[in-house]
Amino acid sequence: MDSHPESPLAPPPEAPREPILTLPPALTAYILLIAVIHLRVLLPPEWERWTVDAFGFIPMRYDSTLLDISFPGGEGAKVWTFVTYSLLHANLTHIGFNVLWLLPFGSALARRFGATRFFVFMAVTAAAGALAHLLTHEHAIERMIGASASVSGTMAAAIRFAFVKGSFLSFNRGDAEAAAKVPALSLWQALRNGRVLAFLAIWFGVNILFGATSLSLGGEGTSVAWQAHIGGFLAGLLLFSLFDPIPRRRDDAADASSVDQSGRV
Repeated sequence: MDSHPESPLAPPPEAPREPILTLPPALTAYILLIAVIHLRVLLPPEWERWTVDAFGFIPMRYDSTLLDISFPGGEGAKVWTFVTYSLLHANLTHIGFNVLWLLPFGSALARRFGATRFFVFMAVTAAAGALAHLLTHEHAIERMIGASASVSGTMAAAIRFAFVKGSFLSFNRGDAEAAAKVPALSLWQALRNGRVLAFLAIWFGVNILFGATSLSLGGEGTSVAWQAHIGGFLAGLLLFSLFDPIPRRRDDAADASSVDQSGRV
């Protein structure tokens, strides 16, 4: 059999590029955790109700004027429900909507932060969303559940680097790992960027619309806890630098060359 050795002038084969939406292990684990926890719907009705009461976020739980109303979970639930509520969902539509937004933003953030930082970040933004909900629903007895505050936090954190040249929302990007690890903009630079400002305007506009019109998602008469979304979003935007392991460029001019003031990449 004749052999045909590769020409020494032939260009080297390109390294395989990872699809931009391949899920990193940390995000896969987070989604699987939500899915497993949702199996609570298979419990007997009284147990399922107890689970939501013990692990959902109930503002009235913190009302010091209550004398005869007790909630499952006791004093401990006043602590853990700031996070555990975010792992409970009303139905599959509720889960699907949150996962849909986690695919681009959560994937990029999980790759950038690594598993430990990512999980802590999700917990911190969930707690920020719960705090915002508590401050605006002081005596409410309705249970708040869902990961939307944390999802909002991932979106806010991701826009700190999403529009930089080579990142996952730019028009010129590399593989998923490289796109998630471009140097981020400082908060000041992000708030002067046209694409970031447009994103912020749309995001806040949609959430205010939900609040003003009492729109709901997922049926069953559930309303959107839009104040919690804003709490998680602001936490993600402002606390991003505390979690980010990728050093930013010190030269402001270098940052400006990556994405200009009008947002062109």
